[in-house]
Amino acid sequence: MTGTHSADQMVTGQEADVMFVQEMIPHHQQAVEMADLALDPAHQASAAVIDLATRIKTAQTAEIVDMNAWLVEWGADPIDGQMDHGNMDHDAMGMMSSADMAALAAAKGAAFDRLWLDGMIMHHEGALTMASHIATRGDDARVQQLSDAIEQSQTAEITEMRALLNE
Repeated sequence: MTGTHSADQMVTGQEADVMFVQEMIPHHQQAVEMADLALDPAHQASAAVIDLATRIKTAQTAEIVDMNAWLVEWGADPIDGQMDHGNMDHDAMGMMSSADMAALAAAKGAAFDRLWLDGMIMHHEGALTMASHIATRGDDARVQQLSDAIEQSQTAEITEMRALLNE
């Protein structure tokens, strides 16, 4: 994965769709990895975080399957489950660094909840940026539908997470 993402590229059409999907899959994979941490009883996440993590994992796992199928259809290689947080543009994409993930993995209880919520808000904000850029560059209706769904669901989840942080 390069240090740029589709927001930095001037590609259009199917090339933009492929680039978006190739970048969104690892983005979703990290969200699923974060959700798995929340679902692990060792982290003592709150019921609200567990509920949200369950919903995020379910939605994004299904989207990963769809996106990999599109890549195969377009003649591109599917993205496997191997995450390399070190090569991703953390600021632009909202990705958590390896150190951030390690801190999250070491946390428990209320500290875990706060780190998880803060990290997932940042993560979702990165996805919203990515989704807004593909809206005017891609040409596959399925990618546009996914972009719209990401904008709707993740905006709502950010609102929910901010409310949880303010409780």
